Formats: sequence, C-alpha cells, structure tokens
Amino acid sequence: MDFNLSDEQQMIIKTTKDFVVNELYPHEKEIEETGVLRPELRDEIKKKAIAAGLYAANLPAEVGGAGLDTLTWVLYERELGRANYALHWTCVFRPSNILMACNAEQRKKYLFPAVRGDASDCLALTEPGIGSDLRGMKTFAKQEGDWFIINGTKHFISHADEATYCILFAATGEEDTPRGKKKLITAFLIDKGTPGFTVRDGYKNVSHRGYNNCILEFNDCRVHKSQILGELHKGFDVANEWLGATRLQVAATCLGRAERALEHAKQWAVDRIQFGQQIGKFQGVSFKLADMAMELKAAELLTLEAAWKVDQKTVTDMDMAMAKLKATEMLAFVADEAIQIHGGMGLMSDLPLERIWRDARVERIWEGTSEIQRHIISRALLRPLGG
Repeated sequence: MDFNLSDEQQMIIKTTKDFVVNELYPHEKEIEETGVLRPELRDEIKKKAIAAGLYAANLPAEVGGAGLDTLTWVLYERELGRANYALHWTCVFRPSNILMACNAEQRKKYLFPAVRGDASDCLALTEPGIGSDLRGMKTFAKQEGDWFIINGTKHFISHADEATYCILFAATGEEDTPRGKKKLITAFLIDKGTPGFTVRDGYKNVSHRGYNNCILEFNDCRVHKSQILGELHKGFDVANEWLGATRLQVAATCLGRAERALEHAKQWAVDRIQFGQQIGKFQGVSFKLADMAMELKAAELLTLEAAWKVDQKTVTDMDMAMAKLKATEMLAFVADEAIQIHGGMGLMSDLPLERIWRDARVERIWEGTSEIQRHIISRALLRPLGG
C-alpha cells in the first residue's frame, strides 16, 4: 500500500489548514464566549470559503463540488476539524451527500442552491425516546392522494436553525416480516416555512458552542409527493447508500482536533520548566505523549484505510464503525491527557484544550454511539460463523 500523498492532496491539505488557521481560529474566542455565530461573520467567512474552493467540496464535480475522492475528502475534513465546529461547519458548509439522490427537478431546487451557498440542508432522523432505534420512529406521513400529511417531532437536529430546508425521514406504512411488523420509511425534502413545520430551539449542551441542535415539529404538515427523496417506502435504501460517509466525517474531524491538542501538549512539554528541567524529560509526561501519538496514529490509519476502501468499493460497515469508534474514543483520551500535561492551565479558556475536551464528548454519541459501533463490529465478526 502506498502511503505517499499526491501533490494535489498535499496542496488541498495546505490550503485547508491555512484557511482554518487564518480565517477560523481568530473567531473561536468570540464563539466560545457568546455561544453565537453572528450572521454577518458567517456570511463573510462563507464568501471566503467559496472563493477558496473549499465550500461544498465534499460533492462531485458534476454538481459543482470539488470532486474529491473519499481519501482526499477525509484529509480535507481532518484539517477543518481543527477549528470550532460552528465555524468550520456553518461557514464552510458541506451539503449532505444524500442530496445526490435528488431527481432533476429536486437538484435545481435543493442540491444546486446548496452547492452555491444559497441554501442549506439539515437531516431530521432522531426523535425523542427513540435514539438509535430508527425503525421505531413515530413521525408519520399519511398519504392522501398526491399529498402526505406529516405529524411528529424530531430533536437533536444539528444546524436546523441555519438550514433552509430539512431532509425528513418519516414512517409511511408497515410491512410484515418474520420478526413482526416493520416500519416503512420515506425521505422527504421540506422547505422551512411550510405550514405545519416549526423549528424550535433545542437543548443547551456541553459540546460545540455556536453549533445548535433544534427541535422540529410537524403538525398536519402537507407535503406533495414530488418532494419524496428517492422512492416511497425506500428511505432507508437512500440513507444506507449515501449516509455511511458521515461516520468517516466524524472520525476525520476528531483526528484534526486530536492533532491540535497533541501539538499544544508537545510544545508545553518543551516550554514548561519544573524542578530545573523541561517537563517533557519526566517519564510521567513523555510517556503520555508517546501514548497520545500512538493512539492518534492508530485512529488515523483506520480512518484513512476506510476512506481508501470506499474509493476501491471494498469498504464494509465494520470498516466505517471501527474508524468512527477508534477516532472518537481516541480524541477523548488525547484531549484529557493534553489537559493533564498542562495542569491547571489546561482548563483555562486561554487555550483551546478545554473546548476540545468538551467538544469530544458528543462524538461518541452522534452518528451512532460507541455501543452501536461495537454492535456493528461484533455482528460482522460473528455472523460468518453462524453467530
């Protein structure tokens, strides 16, 4: 396996990292202190991201994206992940690749405006009391002729306050299976402002200040059948085809933040003098750095291998799950150890470490909890043996 990066990949990494350092880092303090990403700041950075070719870079060239292969896209995501989430996600937006399932008319109305920066999407899957059991979702779309009447509630919907439309997954029927009845799920494209569709403030949380979760309420919301994404009752087919990469995205952004934490820890180990010498000379610190670097490398290799396998069309659910699981748990470890090396200063807001530490907590929950990832991995190991 060739581990060398191409000249193009190295250029993309440098361009993205320079943008993050020069355009995003300077605004982190404001976001952390206020918990708000000002619209004028968002628009200013978004224009710069579009000009730099970094906006919507996750999508194919045929629809106006950068046309990056999966491995290069993950390298790009790793660099973006170094910064405050609200800044790198909202200002350097990457539309959900599930929009590639849009038909020709839907591409004109939803996909292309998102690529240009004139619109943005949010993904509405999770419901109160349902968690990871998506087959148990209660939001229901009842068909009446050419229309669907939708009722239900979604929560933990990231950046729904910024989005101009949502990609909603709702039950549209049931089917009998050997294990009993199973919900049939359909995906819909629903514009914000549609009667019966309300976006409410979500919950205050410890991670990713300025990047909000919201509650979406649907009360007799009428949606035309032309707004179905994919086919009726085939919502999970659409999700399974396009959404797997979101786990790689989480893994990649965790790599970026872990690298930043490790960089701070290394520098502190050299600069900080205690008992007449650099603290990095003490095994209590130097061994921490060694373990942090090793865990980061392991997560990086799992993530890049999974991305490479996507491009080779050999990736499995286990590959994705391993990458996501390892990278998210690695970030928690590295962030915690970086703070320990810094001592009291690590908890101060003068450094980004306490933010990275707080932000790391959600990564083991969203896009599939660590327990779900372990379930996927163990199932893949045992099923071939009849387990």
